[in-house]
Amino acid sequence: MKPKIYIDGKEGTTGLQIYERLGGRDDIELLLIDEDKRKDIEERRKFLNVADIAFLCLPDAAAREAVSLIENDTTRVIDASTAHRTDPDWDYGFAELSKAHREAIRNSKRVANPGCHASGFISSVYPLVANGIIAEDTALTCTSLTGYSGGGKKMIAEYQDENRDPRHDSERIYGLNLHHKHLPEMGYICGLTQAPVFVPIVGDFYKGMATTVMLPGVDAHLVHATLTKHYEGQQLVTVAPFGGEEPMIYANTLAGHDSLKLIVCGHEEQTIVTALFDNLGKGASGAAVQNMNIMLGLDETTGLNL
Repeated sequence: MKPKIYIDGKEGTTGLQIYERLGGRDDIELLLIDEDKRKDIEERRKFLNVADIAFLCLPDAAAREAVSLIENDTTRVIDASTAHRTDPDWDYGFAELSKAHREAIRNSKRVANPGCHASGFISSVYPLVANGIIAEDTALTCTSLTGYSGGGKKMIAEYQDENRDPRHDSERIYGLNLHHKHLPEMGYICGLTQAPVFVPIVGDFYKGMATTVMLPGVDAHLVHATLTKHYEGQQLVTVAPFGGEEPMIYANTLAGHDSLKLIVCGHEEQTIVTALFDNLGKGASGAAVQNMNIMLGLDETTGLNL
């Protein structure tokens, strides 16, 4: 019998991207709620309780409500919202971080899908803390350049409006209160004792992301060797040759792909690590489908674009 999959919130950017990856598959049964009932709480309750795996592509409060509607101990959940990423009762859905993370996802009933900016930061920093290359109390700084699809339907419409603000032609720095919603998971998952200074930037391109962590006083070659060893054999996270393949990095290089590439640049005293990926791929929907595949015991790349 094929596993039954339900996407609660299929109409949002993340939900639509998950649907695109699952719609043509014949190894699962995709449950589709009637359009006129997609906000009907009792109809949603029915679908959530019949599904083997439910994706939650909802605002935080609605995601918590959806979990409360599940009345059995068989429905497994992948939550794409921010609601449960620092909840110790949920497993963090980034399998490449460690064997323990992958095994936890495989057996989990509740998986918190990572945030996009957070995926870039954590993929770089977690192995360095775990291997003692940087201390847990290191004061880190990070900037992340993203395509405007990361802002959801409202920002997409804003950027694609023919009468848009002409300043959208340039990059926009935001999150200036330094309380970005991804900061808690960045620190929590990496075991940091102080929050990094994090500034996101949105550019005039649809999708793609380049998240750069600055590491002054840390040897770049040591960082590269550590990350290369940590991700050896992984299919969806790889490490580029030292310095990258060319002397610049374009944020949309991996747009349309579900993989992530780490690029280490610098020298003995100054180092940066850039995570290059698609904010809608390994940064959201691609990661969610990867987690589903692991939970179902399938090849984790099934239905993904490498």
